[in-house]
Amino acid sequence: MWSQLPENKHNTAPKNPRVYDSDMPTFTTDVRMQKVGQLFASSAGHAAKDDQVQGSGGGGPCEAVFWVKEKGTQWRVKGTAFVVATDIEGEKESSGVRTVKSEVGGRMRVVEGGEGKEGEWSWQKELTGHFGNCSPGMRGSWRNPPPGTPVKGEPDQDHQLAQKVEDLEDPIARSNFRVVVIKPDEVEQTDISDPATARRWKYTLVADAQDGKGEWTTEELWP
Repeated sequence: MWSQLPENKHNTAPKNPRVYDSDMPTFTTDVRMQKVGQLFASSAGHAAKDDQVQGSGGGGPCEAVFWVKEKGTQWRVKGTAFVVATDIEGEKESSGVRTVKSEVGGRMRVVEGGEGKEGEWSWQKELTGHFGNCSPGMRGSWRNPPPGTPVKGEPDQDHQLAQKVEDLEDPIARSNFRVVVIKPDEVEQTDISDPATARRWKYTLVADAQDGKGEWTTEELWP
């Protein structure tokens, strides 16, 4: 979940203090992948040009499915997805950065004991923490040749397969690395661990007009 990086002894990135928690799952991706442009193009801003999708922003509709084999349970998460890039903190804030901080930040909750420490929490540090949470081989994938492009000869020396990146500030890998934060408004849980007692629940966020966070309601459905 965003703002709740798990403990990882192999992750040497500086960690944020425990200030926030959230109900927003995350995944990492490459800005050169189609999904990034799609999240921008389908957002309220309708950004479509390549130079408009290089930074933070997005907000298009998203649906993600997780299958937990050990529990025989499927989770389907529906909502909007926002892209976090290296411009998330800087001297100038783009409209995309402001959108991410408003939409994602609005669903971040201060934990007990975190009051008054909000200024110690850094968006950039959280982004780097996600990069550090990946293995060196996975970090190296952000130095691969552009995904989905035709193979025409050998790639240049900066874009090779099977690289391992140890440097958490590697300029090429970091320029392509993105964290996508899903802001859910509906979640379905389907438990088929025992076919005789299969169950399905739908959780819907009912927004609060005052704080924008709201509460989750639960409805049981037939699977």
